[in-house]
Amino acid sequence: MIRQPKPHRSGALPPKFAPEVIPHHVALVMDGNGRWAQERGLPRTAGHEAGEAALFDVVEGAIEIGIKEISAFAFSTENWRRSPDEVKFLMGFNRDVIRRRRDEMNELGVRVRWVGRPKKLWTSVIKELETAEKLTADNDVLTLNMCVNYGGRAEIVDAATALAQDVKEGKIDVSSITEKVFIKYLDEPKMSDVDLFLRSSGEMRTSNFLPWQSVYAEMVFMDILWPDVDRRVLWRAVEEYALRNRRFGKA
Repeated sequence: MIRQPKPHRSGALPPKFAPEVIPHHVALVMDGNGRWAQERGLPRTAGHEAGEAALFDVVEGAIEIGIKEISAFAFSTENWRRSPDEVKFLMGFNRDVIRRRRDEMNELGVRVRWVGRPKKLWTSVIKELETAEKLTADNDVLTLNMCVNYGGRAEIVDAATALAQDVKEGKIDVSSITEKVFIKYLDEPKMSDVDLFLRSSGEMRTSNFLPWQSVYAEMVFMDILWPDVDRRVLWRAVEEYALRNRRFGKA
């Protein structure tokens, strides 16, 4: 049986949104974990640990207002450039978070999907992601795309490479290539376009996250470090999103 999200610890209730202004898909750049830790004299790893609770409170807050899809930038293809110790921590941390949270997500009716490259990723991380995908495959309350070892340019290059190979092998004719055809070669073809792109920490850039899917996303940048984020921050972002005039190229 699907359980309802736990109330926020403050007792805060979600705002009343008209269905038509609720974003279907929210992309999250969870920035500021390291700075949060440094401000408190803690190791950077403590910031990542605190960020786990933030993500899953946001997931519960998203369910409360009817958001159907969230993409969380958990580890980028550029994060391999960090110190070996931090990379090692993040690999183990992502693996353990997925293991710890998969039953909870399943109880909430959340479908977990992995988006990203398998290359270089720890086998144990891949195993936990695939286990979570299998466990939650039939859930439909919300889809949580865990973007682990993901990079937007890498995704597009990989898709173009696979498409070119199919053209070379005669599986597809060049003249038949359209956006809809190209999408089939992306990491997760069933991912919907991003409506609301939310980044914490005050930085105002997309950092190579979901460039194809975010071409018409509304960008909201919040001056708050990720571990201090909770569902109330998401709700404020949705309130701002609701005020936007989305024309999609029309006058």
